[in-house]
Amino acid sequence: MKLTLGFSPCPNDTFIFDAMVNGHIDTMGITFDYVMEDVATLNQWATQGKLDITKLSYSTFLHTVNQYALLHSGSALGEGVGPLLISKKPLELSDIATFKIAIPGFNTTANLLLSLAFPNAKNKTEMVFSEIEAAVLNGEYDAGLIIHEGRFTYQSKGLNKLIDLGDWWEQTTQAAIPLGGIVMRRSFGNELCAAVDKILKESLAWSWKRYPELTPFITENAQEMEEDVMRQHINLYVNDYTTDLGEKGRSAITTLFEKAKAGGLIKGEMPESIFY
Repeated sequence: MKLTLGFSPCPNDTFIFDAMVNGHIDTMGITFDYVMEDVATLNQWATQGKLDITKLSYSTFLHTVNQYALLHSGSALGEGVGPLLISKKPLELSDIATFKIAIPGFNTTANLLLSLAFPNAKNKTEMVFSEIEAAVLNGEYDAGLIIHEGRFTYQSKGLNKLIDLGDWWEQTTQAAIPLGGIVMRRSFGNELCAAVDKILKESLAWSWKRYPELTPFITENAQEMEEDVMRQHINLYVNDYTTDLGEKGRSAITTLFEKAKAGGLIKGEMPESIFY
């Protein structure tokens, strides 16, 4: 059986999916026709139901939960892993309504957190996340919302942190930050979803057994990134929640749904379970 699969070229994703898409583990007769795209594209495709299995932002999952079910493995949650709002020069957050802000996608969890923290920040432009720092540096935007390896590179480029939205979320909710998850079509049914979940968990275990070695699948797909930055990326975004969300992870995701709905950012009800 062949299933379509989408994830990003970021080290945390290639670390997770390496073994299952490259034949390093038993995939129980399932093959994966995979594509790597930036998070904004994957989110857009999820709203269109394009792929069988996909990485997406939890903010997009809020709107696609009736079509896709969340797998227990593969998620990016944690503490200290949130998006940062950065600028070239110091700015006052009290003036955020006047800022031109570059964001990594309207349907990203990063933008959801920014919208929850600053509802009056409306002047936003979507762009590929890897281009945001340069756009702020050259003066196209007053501020930029950065994710992924941007956490580790913005200071070396002379950029300033205005706020860590991950810290804001944790202090406001006392919950882990739900960033991205792996979902699968509900129409496949529980048995197949459970099989893919098992394969995903074994793929992750395969990579951990070899870590801190970085396989060519990780290094060749990373975007202009030194190996030590790749490891920082993996250490930050691949953790116990990635192996299995557990009760704490599930609670954090439920809190995100509740906050988004209370803020008028989503409409409709969740299905009985967000999982398969």
